[in-house]
Amino acid sequence: QVQLVESGGGLVQAGGSLRLSCTASGRTFSVLAMGWFRQAPGKEREFVARITWSGGATYYADSVKVRFTISRDNAKNTVYLQMNSLKPEDMAVYYCAADVRYSGIGYTSEARYDYWGQGTQVTVSS
Repeated sequence: QVQLVESGGGLVQAGGSLRLSCTASGRTFSVLAMGWFRQAPGKEREFVARITWSGGATYYADSVKVRFTISRDNAKNTVYLQMNSLKPEDMAVYYCAADVRYSGIGYTSEARYDYWGQGTQVTVSS
């Protein structure tokens, strides 16, 4: 089992920045990649970004490319999502997820991920 805890959400004005953190515990040695997803009210959960745990390769949704950066600190078992130039349409609950089966990049489906955090709210005011 892998447990994930997100933090760092909050209220920010459009154009501002936030950094989300997700710390893993438990069988962290089994994690091959981590991802961030988000779900806005009335919408399906969507992929945001992914990072491989060993090589640090990254992959982004087109909607956040350039503005968001995913990174990880293996020593702290933590993955980050730096969000810049936030827009009202970025407002959502953000979830981190752990993949213990696939080490490649480019996996955007929720089904690829095995463990999920509880989510953290990001609110962007216009």
